[in-house]
Amino acid sequence: MATIFTKIAKGEIPSYKVAESEDYYAFLDISPLAKGHTLVIPKKVEDDYIFHLDEKTYEGLWAFARKVALAIKAAVPCKRVGVAVLGMEVPHTHIHLVPLQSEDDLDFRKEKPVVPQEEMTRIAASILQQFEALS
Repeated sequence: MATIFTKIAKGEIPSYKVAESEDYYAFLDISPLAKGHTLVIPKKVEDDYIFHLDEKTYEGLWAFARKVALAIKAAVPCKRVGVAVLGMEVPHTHIHLVPLQSEDDLDFRKEKPVVPQEEMTRIAASILQQFEALS
């Protein structure tokens, strides 16, 4: 059965897309730690553990995530883009890219900001524009 992330990548469930390639998809987290918090997934592999990915998919995922992180940094005011790979909440490998002002911003236990839909749309479009400029 397809995961929710597979359904998002196929367009069956709406998302705030920030980047896409033939093999990977990136979209804003709807419960973000910070504005611009993005999830990066492989489209064709639904394994829930990143280290189970074959080498080509694993390396491609990280290369794609790097490009997305550069786009986030250009689009969202932040000091850095932090990275986390947890994979416990959705059984589909995914990388969290989180705009950071400090290390405390990468705390998944803290209260999450409410980001209005219009702002999510604007942020996603800005990141996508930066991503496309890098291509």
